[in-house]
Amino acid sequence: MDLPTPTLEHICTLRVELAPIREIGPGRAGRRRIIPIIGGTVTGTRLSGRILNLGADWQTIFADGMAELDTRYGMETDDGATIEIINYGFRHGPKEVIEAIARGEEVDPASYYMRTQARLETGDPRYDWVNRTLFVGTGARTETAVQVDLYAIR
Repeated sequence: MDLPTPTLEHICTLRVELAPIREIGPGRAGRRRIIPIIGGTVTGTRLSGRILNLGADWQTIFADGMAELDTRYGMETDDGATIEIINYGFRHGPKEVIEAIARGEEVDPASYYMRTQARLETGDPRYDWVNRTLFVGTGARTETAVQVDLYAIR
């Protein structure tokens, strides 16, 4: 039996604006911190709108420098639908690259790994398709924001 090979369809680009990091301190698995999500934009052919001023990224930074990303936030589409976004992933790379990101420097996204899996959910029937679709993302961190290109797995 030949199974279909999945393909990726670009759905949107999320530009998520961040407030300053709130350090929690050492936890069971690593250093814990919360990064509030305060706004942003959503641009794409299938989804477009704005990131709402709510939610956060609850991160764990492991001893080897890898960041476990665990975000929950919302967007409002240009036509008024509210969609919840839960995005989970990892960011890691060479020590000097991760240190440059931490200092707020612009870093080539190809020099480190930032990948996510996302679940979107809404009660708006116009966007019901997001409730039945799996998403993956590739991302980059800047001093005050994160960019994620979100793809539907087809």
